[in-house]
Amino acid sequence: MTAKTRQTQSFDVMVLGAGIVGVCTALHLRRLGLDVALIDRKHPGEEASFGNAGIVQRNGFVPHRMPTRPLQLLGIALGRSSAVSVDPVTVARLLPWLKAYHRAGSERGAEAYSRIIAPLRAFAVDEHLDLARTTNADRFYRQGGWLHLFRSETGYRDSEIERQYARVFGVAYDELTESDLGALEPGLQADGLRAVHWLESCSVSNPGAVVDAYWRGFIREGGRYFRGDARKLGRQRGSWRLDCERCDAFAPHAVVAMGAWSVDLLGLLGETYPLAVKRGYHMHYRPRIGASLSRPVVDVENGFALTPTDNGIRLTTGVELAPRDAPPNPAVLKLAKRRAEDLFPLGRSLNDEIWMGSRPCLPDSLPLVGASPVTPGLWLNSGHGHDGFTLGPITGRLLAAMIAGNRPFLDTAGLSPARFAV
Repeated sequence: MTAKTRQTQSFDVMVLGAGIVGVCTALHLRRLGLDVALIDRKHPGEEASFGNAGIVQRNGFVPHRMPTRPLQLLGIALGRSSAVSVDPVTVARLLPWLKAYHRAGSERGAEAYSRIIAPLRAFAVDEHLDLARTTNADRFYRQGGWLHLFRSETGYRDSEIERQYARVFGVAYDELTESDLGALEPGLQADGLRAVHWLESCSVSNPGAVVDAYWRGFIREGGRYFRGDARKLGRQRGSWRLDCERCDAFAPHAVVAMGAWSVDLLGLLGETYPLAVKRGYHMHYRPRIGASLSRPVVDVENGFALTPTDNGIRLTTGVELAPRDAPPNPAVLKLAKRRAEDLFPLGRSLNDEIWMGSRPCLPDSLPLVGASPVTPGLWLNSGHGHDGFTLGPITGRLLAAMIAGNRPFLDTAGLSPARFAV
């Protein structure tokens, strides 16, 4: 497009980032009657929203905890842990963040986290299903919950706090013996395992396709999508401006929903938040003859998940602390696959290359949802960590209500970016 044919277009809101969080925010804004431009460098849902385990969690009332037992730490240091792998330089750089993360995982921190996250999880599944029904994505959703597997009695006891909070908030689950597990999922090698079946969660067979369906629904309802680099966002005459491939977009409001790349733009705008990155990998495998799974399963102590998808069994790894833009480390997936084959007979890999994505995480394990305390007209919906797929629809709805000047139906004070204001 030449400079002469290039158009200038004005919108009510620009949403920067087209993962599940950004797409859901844009869709809810459009349904509130606002003119919305959704902008990303790639096709919607091609980053972390594409590569996750596809679980919409009704459970999850305590933050992910940092390993502290000596044997756990030794295994991590020696590269023998499939739950956590580290780059030493990155760990040294993140020491202040890791200390804050550790504090947030304490008994007091878990209590504070549970009070804020419980209302979001209470609506998470319904929010997904409501969007799915109106965007032709419901065909990807499956009921039947998911399984937490435990190989040791110690691991099972350590997880009791999660079940304790589930009882407090009235979330159903079943505790399964080895024989129960074998009956529910005959394809698993259940010998010596215990499990918890989280009955009220659901899962999807193709996370990327779900985001694509939501995005297409946004377009059908009058939303606009442009390719563009959000790092070029600037101010002009009291409005936000971004030069995109096909237009110069202007809007009084801009939403930063760029996941692990949010920190790049926020830094350019002079906004500082303790966002760190946890990397993860996946690969699809064809199950060996006669083996199948009916629902996702996670090996809690070893950090990986196995999910039946439209493209085979998806193995998603635990956490890697390494620079966001560093090359993939195939050893992380290799170790996870070796541990996974103790539980399920994975066959040959179905992808030519491993997939790697980055989770944007804050030390309190809660996202940033709300207005910037520093910059007028700037809004944040980022930092969802392990919960981006689960919480994208609900935080999108909440933020859209705030931008439209409506009162959100849930209290969002605990998610406010102002909690990190210096």
